[in-house]
Amino acid sequence: MSTPDIRMPGDVTADWLTAVLAQGGVDAEVSGFTAKAVGAGMIGDSVRFTLDYARAGADAPRSIVGKFPAAGEESRNAGVSLGNYMREVRFYQHLAKTALIRTPRCYFTDVNPDTHDFVLMMADLSPARQGDQLAGVTIPEARSVMEEAAKFHASHWQDDSLFAFDWLNATAGDGPAFDVNEIAALWDGFRARYGERVTPEAAKIGDALCANWEKYDHVDGPRGLNHADFRPDNMMFNDTPDGPQMVMLDWQSVGYGNPATDVAYFLAGAITPDERKAHGAALLAHYHDIMGRHGVTYDPAHFDRHFARGSFQLFLTAFFAAMLVTQTPRGDDMFFRMANGAVDQILDSGAMALLD
Repeated sequence: MSTPDIRMPGDVTADWLTAVLAQGGVDAEVSGFTAKAVGAGMIGDSVRFTLDYARAGADAPRSIVGKFPAAGEESRNAGVSLGNYMREVRFYQHLAKTALIRTPRCYFTDVNPDTHDFVLMMADLSPARQGDQLAGVTIPEARSVMEEAAKFHASHWQDDSLFAFDWLNATAGDGPAFDVNEIAALWDGFRARYGERVTPEAAKIGDALCANWEKYDHVDGPRGLNHADFRPDNMMFNDTPDGPQMVMLDWQSVGYGNPATDVAYFLAGAITPDERKAHGAALLAHYHDIMGRHGVTYDPAHFDRHFARGSFQLFLTAFFAAMLVTQTPRGDDMFFRMANGAVDQILDSGAMALLD
């Protein structure tokens, strides 16, 4: 059977799904299906395809999930201009098998480099629970996230062969970076749109970030893979006898940069400030322990600087994305949960020193 082509959800057929499964090593014949939108992605749309079979072996899935470009024009334009669609497909094609972190099984993925149309057909992880940025995660879930983060960061620690992947963020060929004028314009637009919802503390941090952009926008010290949008909405959790296990989704921003940015980004947005104060030290100790088991020692001075950078990255992502994607009430609430969590962590951890 020939390789399936790239198509949008409305063009999916039973024969095409049969070809997708064949690409993933499944010998089956799809006779029909139902489709239903799932998830709450901001830049990509996901659809669950529940399958009926004319012929199916034991490994034929009951359903699979497809990811496609966002239907909303603003969100799609953001995905194209930022290289997000290209980056996610290339991750599954080149790095998913060696990154050590749990990811969904990929049956088929491809991208058109000219139009950025793409398709990503993955295992349906239900009944696993999707994380929720607004609700946050439990401490046992956070511990699982720290374990997966450590394995992921250790997998390609100081592996400069990754510079050959010019689609990765923070490599020499990852496309034009946003300059401070663009960032400042987005920040000014964010403040104008949301007015008093932006706290005085957030306003001070946003102004300082824009005024000292070159101190933030700098990769120093050891490098590794980093997800760069490491938050609950992009995670699925399976309940096991040993506790929750996390599976990571949404590889649209993956890069080769400062790994601890993921750690700070997650902790600031996924647990409350009180939980972070009570459990943060233990969660970080678990992260470093797992890194050590994989032969990596993360120098504390580098880790602290990278952690500070990650706190600002969550804040930056909140206002940056709010102004680039299609606005929704849930999106607004999510972005402020992220921004306000980042503000608390920046102030609590002394991260403002990064901008001095």
